[in-house]
Amino acid sequence: MSNHENVQCVAVYAPVSAKRLVAICIELAQVTHAPSIIQHRSAWFATCTARGMTTVSLDLDNERPTHPIVRSYDATRAIPLAGRVLFSAIFLLSAPHHFTEQSISYAAAAGVPLASVAVPLAGVIALLGGLSVLLGFKAKLGAWMLVVFLVPVTLFMHRFWGVDDAQMAQMQMINFMKNVALVGGALSIAYFGAGPLSIDARIARKQVTTHAE
Repeated sequence: MSNHENVQCVAVYAPVSAKRLVAICIELAQVTHAPSIIQHRSAWFATCTARGMTTVSLDLDNERPTHPIVRSYDATRAIPLAGRVLFSAIFLLSAPHHFTEQSISYAAAAGVPLASVAVPLAGVIALLGGLSVLLGFKAKLGAWMLVVFLVPVTLFMHRFWGVDDAQMAQMQMINFMKNVALVGGALSIAYFGAGPLSIDARIARKQVTTHAE
């Protein structure tokens, strides 16, 4: 790979706006006496894709955020998928329990208002959010749904500070911290997205290919 090809492909990893990205690439291209990527956009996309690099959709008029498209061919592409499967499993497996009378009664006893409505609604949110993350379809929205599900559940159902029994308080604190960790994972997905092996990435690839042509 020539110097300017390497520069243009690596530069797209920077989390910057489309206009800033183009400016950086043009500046580096001038240093290496390479042609502007604006003049050779199709070749630029083809070169980066052939190298298994990350390319982006550039909207110079509206300065939209970049849309990542990953076409590397190593096994690490499966890591985000494995993470999504493991992360979403707890929501998908627990969602059906929110429709049982036992869960509704337990929530009502814990002080959840309108438990007969709130608990099944929480089950629906957990199910939809879990499926969204698992499939990688609108995963960022799905992750935010899980955050909306987790925050009230954690605050209402795992109030360890109000439990007198020491052993029960410890169990509730463990569940509380577990949910806090799940919120952190959901926020990461809400920011970074689903990864290369996902429906979102497939849609992005089609958009980038169409835009590049």
